[in-house]
Amino acid sequence: MITLQQNKIGSIHANKNNCVQQTREEKMMSKAELARTAGVTVQTIDRIEKGCDSRMDTKRKILLALGYKLSDRQKLFFEAN
Repeated sequence: MITLQQNKIGSIHANKNNCVQQTREEKMMSKAELARTAGVTVQTIDRIEKGCDSRMDTKRKILLALGYKLSDRQKLFFEAN
């Protein structure tokens, strides 16, 4: 079963706990570029985009690499209900 959720900015995503991929693509960044800017591996970006859990430090790095403030975390990463 696929669940759909609406995030804080109105986008709908399927069965994921974040919108990192959508945001990265809107900024026309490759996974490699985001990984390099955030200081993580491409594999980490891939896992996060697939909805896998990640450490808080990793989320922080990705937020900053995409140009968000830490207070904007709910725009990229959604809390479980």
